[in-house]
Parts: sequence; structure tokens; C-alpha cells
Amino acid sequence: MSHPPRKPDTRALATVMHTAFFLLLGASVARFLLRHPGEPRTPWVIALSITLALLYVLGPAVGATGSDPTPTPAPTHRRRLWLGLVVATWVVLVVLAPSFAWCAVPLFFTALRTLPPRAAVALVAVLTVFVVAAQLKLSTAFDPNLLLAPPAIAALATAVFIHMERQAQAQRALIDDLIRTRRELAATERREGTLAERQRLSMEIHDTLAQHLSSQQMLLQAADRTWDTDPATARAHVRTANGIAARGLAEARRLVHDLAPPELENGAGLADALRALDAGPDIEVRFHLEGAPAPLPDRAESALLRIAQGALANIREHSGARTAALTLSFLGDQVVLDIADDGTGFTATTPTGPAPADRGHGLPAMRARVRQLGGTLTIESTPGEGTVLSASIPLEPTG
Repeated sequence: MSHPPRKPDTRALATVMHTAFFLLLGASVARFLLRHPGEPRTPWVIALSITLALLYVLGPAVGATGSDPTPTPAPTHRRRLWLGLVVATWVVLVVLAPSFAWCAVPLFFTALRTLPPRAAVALVAVLTVFVVAAQLKLSTAFDPNLLLAPPAIAALATAVFIHMERQAQAQRALIDDLIRTRRELAATERREGTLAERQRLSMEIHDTLAQHLSSQQMLLQAADRTWDTDPATARAHVRTANGIAARGLAEARRLVHDLAPPELENGAGLADALRALDAGPDIEVRFHLEGAPAPLPDRAESALLRIAQGALANIREHSGARTAALTLSFLGDQVVLDIADDGTGFTATTPTGPAPADRGHGLPAMRARVRQLGGTLTIESTPGEGTVLSASIPLEPTG
């Protein structure tokens, strides 16, 4: 598990701890030299003080001290050996000169950082015993504070450090959970985006390229049937198929570049695009515009145009209709597109499931387009009386 990078306040705390150690060590040396000048033990005290300082400085080299005050999860043999040398040197110093006892306070935190909690608490207790013994040795009379103050300070420092470490561990665990959750959400959003894009492309391909290819197939089949008997009609079918192929190519390029439908390019409005639609040579398509045209979002224009194209394709392939009527109505708070035909119709609902025309891809794609825009799609059909498909999309209120 990775941990957050060290922060400036963490380094500042470590600097304070190291500075306190060297200040206490220097003050202890000065006190000893002032109180006990020229004693035989003085060279030993000075040598041990220098040794203790050098050992403390070597702490970062073995990973035992540094700018991160959090305890090491698994102390190595080198760190244990280093801490043992530091404590042993300090103990000898305290035996020779009890004034060095207060250097134990920074060593408390060093032990808590270096050892597991139980071992660290045990070592802090041993250090506290030496501090109490040294203070009692320095005193000329019994003082209860000398007996009780060091354990109280050690207990307080240990409790605060362990509490802070537990909070830090909980915070690190929370950060790790948040990072993991953020990654999972990002992955979920990517998957949902990919699925939505796939659905959009499938609807685009169905309503454009697939319909164009179907129209071309029908026209080419008609041309093949009349090629010998009516060459002029056959050539007309081929020319119409060629025009549809050109539009299909434009659609394919638009899909590649994710552009707007070519019928809506160059400032063409939805009404003009709907007016230009056809359902093949055998079906008459009429267009009606009701209400004052209002500007529509690009997504709404594209969706309504694709719905009209898909509906005309269904009329051509399934209905046997002779005429189809497109009506675009602007009703103030919504825009409605109605597509009606005089074909054979179908049963709009069945006891066992959706209508037959709803089992393919066309109508579900239309429903998905309208649903994405907050609208509704309704179908009214009766066998022998044609079909009316109505797509309604709400409009944003104008200022």
C-alpha cells in the first residue's frame, strides 16, 4: 500500500524532535562540565556524548530516523541494532552523569517510531526507570515530583504518539479507499460512456447506413427485374440508388468525424431536412409544418431527423403504404413530430409482449433517442388502418 508523500509539517515536527535532542545533549554536557570540572570521568562523559551524537546522526542511514515521524511497520535488524547502541550509550552516560537523563524524552519518540507498539512501550518504561533513578540520585532530599513526573510525562508522550499514529493510519486507509473508489468510479464511467457511445453508433448506423443499404438493395433488385423489359426505368432505379449511395457515404464520413447529420449542415433547419426526405419511388411523402418554428438544440434536431428516417424506412419495408405524412409541430413548450401512413398497420400491443414492429432495432432505437432528451414516443396502429408514430420532446422555456 502506498502512502501519501511527506508533508512540510511532518518534516518540521521531525526537525523539532532532532533539534530538541541535540539541545538537551549539549545542555547536559555543559551542565556536567560546569558542575564537575576536572574529574577523572570527564573524558569518558565527553567521549560517550560525542558517540551518542554520532550514532543519532547515523539514524537516517539505517532508516531509523528521518523526516517522517511515523513508525516503521517492520523494523529491520539494522534499525534494532542502531536503537540498541543508542540506548546503551545513553544508559552508560546516565550512570556516569545523571544530568543526561532528560535526553530520554527525544529517545521516547525515536523508540516509538522504530519499534512495534508493545516493544516501544516496554522500552519507554525502561528509559523512564533510568530517568527516575537519575533524578533521585541528583536530588539532595526526597521529592515526590521526581518520582511521579517522569512516568507521567512518558505516559502522556506515549499516549499522544500512539493516538496520533492510529489517526494517521486511519487517515491513510481512508485516503486509499477514496483513491480506490475514485478509480472504480472512473472505470465505471468509462464503461458507461463506452456503452452509451456504442448504443448511439448502433442507432446512427441503423437509421442511416443500414437504411441506405436497404434502399439501394431494393432499387437494384427492381432495376434487375426491369433491365430487359424497361431499360429506362431500370436506369432510373440505378441513378436513385447511386444518389442514396452518395448520401450513405456522407453519413459514413460524418460518423467517422462525429459531425452533425449532413441534412442539417450549412445552416439547414429541421423543417427543410424533413421536407427533403423520401421513402422510395412507390411512396408519396408529404410534409406539414405547424406553429412558429423555434430554435432547437442540435441533439433534438438530430434525434427527430433520425426518427423520421427510421420511421420512413419501416413504412417502406413493412407497411405496404402508398402515402406517408410528416407533421412537425411547435407547441411552445415542446416540439412534436408525427409520422402517419396508410399501410396495413399492426396490433400495437399484444398480451405476450411488445408489438411485432417493436421487436426489431428501429423502434427501440427511437425510444432510446427520445428518452435521452426527456421526451416520449407513442405509437397508434390498427390492422388495416395504418400507423401513427408521435415523438414529443420538451423545450427549454425561453426568457
